[in-house]
Amino acid sequence: MSTKVRTRFAPSPTGMLHIGGARTALFNYLFAKHMGGEYVLRVEDTDIERSTPEAIEAILEGLNWLDIPHDGAPVYQTKQRQKHVDAAHKMLEAGEAYKCYCTTEELAAVREAQQAAGQKTMYNQKCRDGSDAPEGTPFTVRLKTTNEGKTSWDDAVQGTIDYPNKELDDLILLRSDGTPTYNLAVVVDDADMGITHVIRGDDHINNTPKQILIYKALGLDVPTFAHVPLIHGDDGKKLSKRHGAVSVTAFRDEGFLPEAVSNYLLQLGWSYPEDMVDRETAIKHFDVKGINKGAANFSTQKLEWLNSQYMMKMDGAALFKAVRPYLATEPTDVQAARLEKGLPGLAKRAKRLTTLAESAAVYQAEVPLTLDEGAAATMDDDAKARMQQLKTKLEQVNDWTVEALDEAISSFIAENELKMPLVGKPLRAALLGTTQAPSLGEILWVLGKDESIHRLGLQA
Repeated sequence: MSTKVRTRFAPSPTGMLHIGGARTALFNYLFAKHMGGEYVLRVEDTDIERSTPEAIEAILEGLNWLDIPHDGAPVYQTKQRQKHVDAAHKMLEAGEAYKCYCTTEELAAVREAQQAAGQKTMYNQKCRDGSDAPEGTPFTVRLKTTNEGKTSWDDAVQGTIDYPNKELDDLILLRSDGTPTYNLAVVVDDADMGITHVIRGDDHINNTPKQILIYKALGLDVPTFAHVPLIHGDDGKKLSKRHGAVSVTAFRDEGFLPEAVSNYLLQLGWSYPEDMVDRETAIKHFDVKGINKGAANFSTQKLEWLNSQYMMKMDGAALFKAVRPYLATEPTDVQAARLEKGLPGLAKRAKRLTTLAESAAVYQAEVPLTLDEGAAATMDDDAKARMQQLKTKLEQVNDWTVEALDEAISSFIAENELKMPLVGKPLRAALLGTTQAPSLGEILWVLGKDESIHRLGLQA
């Protein structure tokens, strides 16, 4: 076996990239890089009817969005088929496998009899004696397992796992149409790609003893296995659509940052003292031995909190770039400049890019403003008069900063013995057309002095 660590992510392109699969890819990537090795991608596209180019593209898109780059070009399992077939015939020649001529009807009858007797359904090994059927009779190729002893491995996450060999069936390696089965293809491909560590979900544990037997039958080194517990919802059940978004692209569409999703996936099953872990730190500290044995519970609320923390750390330019795809209308150059100034303030009160985009719409509003219902009700004659008084005071402000503007408004309120709502609501209405908006000084600063004075003047 190669001494250089090599891991892989091997998705089946039959749908979107599930969040659980993305975590598996992330763990494989981090461990390989932590060990100074390589992480590769294999697309297991052997399910011809269900595998689609669109699903393959969705997987690649999701991995790219999360910044989980693979080394080298992806390997497509369908192009490996001859290697799978050759491996099965090698086992036949070595006596590690045999031809099974049993028909579908015969196998069904055996299963029914076993079920009626309360026995585990397994192949009855009828064709193991090596007798040949008439030439041209269809056959499958089965692995010749042993009924004695046990198959064991030291799982890097779960510890030592034992399987009694009597519980393992003589599994089919090649179907009667000559196509390879999953377990054969996986072993051959992992060996061919030099995979040293197989890090995958614990729903594959039952496949592992079968695959170990195939490795041994082919005379191959067995890789290190690490089975990661699946992700559960808050109700303790396997994460599914009933819990909300489960695909990577759905989280993207719902306004989550890739850094936040990646960081949260890292925390689902692996612990680190800090909530926010950059990629360099993750690579430095990640080890499969630190993965928890128990299932991790996915919390949308926790992801939202983490997402908000990432948004608050971003500057205006980065926030604008991130939120731009979610804006209802494409901003003009002037609006874009306002958004870059205003988004950091708005981000303090947003959990997702989608909600940030909704609140940011106020900075795309242009004069003449269309007042919403609340703003229209606020802007009576008295309010308009106050706005003109405030306009005069603001014209005298030279240091056009949030702090100076907030101070000017506070002093205006005190000088005129007013309460904040009598100034705040009509000011927001006059500047943005709504009473639901950011802090007053922030609005004035984002719009700039000339535009702010101009908008107040329109209320005369």
